Amino acid sequence: MKIGVLGDSHRNKKAIDMTIKKLKSEDVDLILHTGDNFRDSIYINEAYNLDIIAVKGNCDFENVEEDLVFDIKGKKIFLTHGHKYLVKYGVKELFEKAKYLNCDIVVFGHSHIPHLEKVEDIYILNPGSVSLPRGGSQKSFAIIEILDSKINIEHMLLD
Repeated sequence: MKIGVLGDSHRNKKAIDMTIKKLKSEDVDLILHTGDNFRDSIYINEAYNLDIIAVKGNCDFENVEEDLVFDIKGKKIFLTHGHKYLVKYGVKELFEKAKYLNCDIVVFGHSHIPHLEKVEDIYILNPGSVSLPRGGSQKSFAIIEILDSKINIEHMLLD
């Protein structure tokens, strides 16, 4: 199972289209969107007919979930935008929530900075931003691959 991960797209359809083109070339089965803007997830679903799971970010006003927890191929994933967990100041709160929820992977956005680490068997992933990178980073997204019990995660740059 291959999962494309993007977020903080902020209605930049050109960047979204370029990202989806790359993700389709990787044969992803599902897209996760970390919020800002939630409407971008609707655009992706309608324009590309791709399955997508998305959350609301701090710049979104839709009446949708801010946090989601779901199971994919036996791996528990926690998807959030991250602003409620103060991710601009570190991932400790986010990690603690993921640990409490007994998750294998936590996916977040908000900082616009790519991040990947593994703490106590929990992968903590921020794909970065496809439209407005910060902290000297480049436009980026990520791919999570779940094969049997193994998890592989890779950041990819958007040209």
